[in-house]
Amino acid sequence: MKLWYDTPAVKWVEALPIGNGRLGAMVFGGPSQEHLQLNEETVWAGQPNSNANPEAFAVLPLIRKLIFEGRYKEAQDLVGVKVITKTNHGMAYQPVGDLFLDFPGHDKYTSYYRELDITKAITTTRYTVDGVEFVRETFSSFPDQVIVVRLTASEKGKINFRTRLASPQRTTMSIEDGDLVLRGTSGDMEGLEGKVDFTARVKIVLDKGHAGVEADTLLAVKEANAATLYISMGTNFVNYHDLSADPDNRANEYLNAALGKDYDKLKLAHIAAYQHYFNRVELNLGKTDSVYKPTTARILEFSKADDPQLVELYFQFGRYLLISSSQPGGQPANLQGIWNDMMLPPWDSKYTTNINVEMNYWPAEVANLTELHEPFISMVKEIAETGSKTAEVMYGARGWVLHHNTDIWRTTGPVDYSGPGIWPTGGAWICRHLWEHYLYSGNKEFLREVYPVMKGAASFFLDFLVEEPTHHWLVISPSNSPENSFATEGYELTNCAGTTMDNQMVYELFTNLMEATDILGIDKAFADTLIQVRSQLPPMQIGRYNQLQEWMFDWDRMDDHHRHVSHLYGLFPSNLISPYRTPELFEAARNSLNYRGDPATGWSMGWKVCLWARLLDGNRAYKLITDQLQLTDSKETEYKQSGGTYPNLFDAHPPFQIDGNFGCTAGIAEMLLQSHDGCVYILPALPEKWNKGKVKGLVARGGFIVDIEWENSRVKYLKVRSELGDNLRIRTVTSLKRKDGKPLLEAEGANVNPFYKVPAIPEPLVSSGADLKLGSIPQTWLYDIPTEAGKEYVFLPE
Repeated sequence: MKLWYDTPAVKWVEALPIGNGRLGAMVFGGPSQEHLQLNEETVWAGQPNSNANPEAFAVLPLIRKLIFEGRYKEAQDLVGVKVITKTNHGMAYQPVGDLFLDFPGHDKYTSYYRELDITKAITTTRYTVDGVEFVRETFSSFPDQVIVVRLTASEKGKINFRTRLASPQRTTMSIEDGDLVLRGTSGDMEGLEGKVDFTARVKIVLDKGHAGVEADTLLAVKEANAATLYISMGTNFVNYHDLSADPDNRANEYLNAALGKDYDKLKLAHIAAYQHYFNRVELNLGKTDSVYKPTTARILEFSKADDPQLVELYFQFGRYLLISSSQPGGQPANLQGIWNDMMLPPWDSKYTTNINVEMNYWPAEVANLTELHEPFISMVKEIAETGSKTAEVMYGARGWVLHHNTDIWRTTGPVDYSGPGIWPTGGAWICRHLWEHYLYSGNKEFLREVYPVMKGAASFFLDFLVEEPTHHWLVISPSNSPENSFATEGYELTNCAGTTMDNQMVYELFTNLMEATDILGIDKAFADTLIQVRSQLPPMQIGRYNQLQEWMFDWDRMDDHHRHVSHLYGLFPSNLISPYRTPELFEAARNSLNYRGDPATGWSMGWKVCLWARLLDGNRAYKLITDQLQLTDSKETEYKQSGGTYPNLFDAHPPFQIDGNFGCTAGIAEMLLQSHDGCVYILPALPEKWNKGKVKGLVARGGFIVDIEWENSRVKYLKVRSELGDNLRIRTVTSLKRKDGKPLLEAEGANVNPFYKVPAIPEPLVSSGADLKLGSIPQTWLYDIPTEAGKEYVFLPE
């Protein structure tokens, strides 16, 4: 569980990430110069604002008329002029700055080693100069909210360095009471003045030796036995509409509290707080001699080497990143988590809501990190507030709306340009996370709390849906199937009506809300409205190439290899498509994914791992993991659609986007455990490469914690802990018996556990040119076990 290297980092994507949810740093580990690139999660460009465009309301009927008449280019041109925001396209996440430590005479070194131990969330750098071993430990403390750097040497009096802060922001720097202090304000962007004030403060505590001021902003330490640096940061950010806090006070409070503990206590408290999350899940796929090679070499050789442990490391690294970038009470992980060194990072490192920020949280529940879902859920609640104004101003609609991006100011207007920008269904996708959190936790009070948010999203669609003239279905118009085009007319045409993804998401939202009204015993009249409107939504359709259609019309192309596979939302993350309930749609989805191909951006390949797992094809899912674990050169930071992995295991779009890491972690979990289709499916997509292994602590819907051991691709040992009680329905390719000798009954009918109620799906429309042939699915056993809350149930092969 270590990323390790025998050379220092030169490029940012070679440095090692640490974070406590709020404070992030990239640690380079240079012997002659240590470099910590610093982030604080609330340092964003701009200030509270709305980017809704009120001009949209008047032209909406005309845009719809043009679309329904097939005049797509005219409609898309009008969207660009009258619907896309006139103010700003969302603000950028920005860095605080950099801390440099210069070590004179350390340019000639031997025995270099650096690591990130993801069992402890600590980086270590170690090397030797003139027979003296120097060691640095760095971590971002979870309980104490400071970044800590500890410098030691094998001989006394050998710690000598100069240190300084720097920043690309508008800042002032000083030395106050022996501390380095940086104060600044976030950047202006698109005419909006930056108003996030921040303070960074660095305190040095020495064991012997002495520190002095060498310049106005430079401290020097000489002849110390050891040195500990405490890095504290604070901002004026309170919430998306309030910047009234005092950054100096915040930074000082964190720093003074941390100084009250010695280094060993800080370190132990940090490890304990981190392991509270990390230790819940263990994965063992086997180990070979590849583990003795540096991480860069392992990535480079993975496609040809036998290195199952690298998949374990990659899976757990995704969990490490989520723990380190998303803590309760803070901001959700953005496109780069909390790590960014640029004033204008790719896609502004904000929250892209047509897949990317949702993908960040795909592992949260199944990988036993449910508390870390809270920042995302809180953001959904805030977007419901800001999105209500956007819905009213732009569309004259009730409820709330979200397009394909938001930021720390929770802006909800359509951004970028007409192609991807007019996508008013973001609210449906992010509401899925509210429902999923309920299904895993069983917390009715939580469901009651978020029900108004889900209802608000549905209320918007009730007002926004419009009848189309061909089939007389109710559709979302205008919209797009995220970022993909159905035709070219001078430029790519994307704006249309009734895309499959929109239909799936609205259908799912209505279905979940109908179930919620029943669970909570409320709002029967609203549920009746949803039932009536849901029946008028377009069904899924199978096109002339035996594919699941992406659009309302059969526009799909077999040579379309677009990175987005939006029409497969119903397969994953949703549960609308099933091998058992909807075999024709299941086969059509498989055909669509085959047409799309495997190579893509990093995040797209992460999604495809999940999709092939849902298609019960473990070998194909593993092939996508192999494609993802290909080394991307550190210099490759320009936009490409080649995917891969950087030396520090960051996902490469390229450039870096963290969602691919989280997508692959979720996909690996889906290969081992699924619980979306009316049961808990054990080892549903196990590849031949993993014929033996163990996993502990994965979570299934309905509050089941699952441990599995397998051999020869069959279950050897299965333990399930029931947190909520109720019926446990198990599906497995292995015939099982209970260890306690009690009879194990084969299941019949629908699962009586309410958390496993599956949606009823209308029959698909099939093109007259289609000739769909159903593929085979594995033979399985299905068992029902009544459970009691808090008890464990153990099963063995029969």
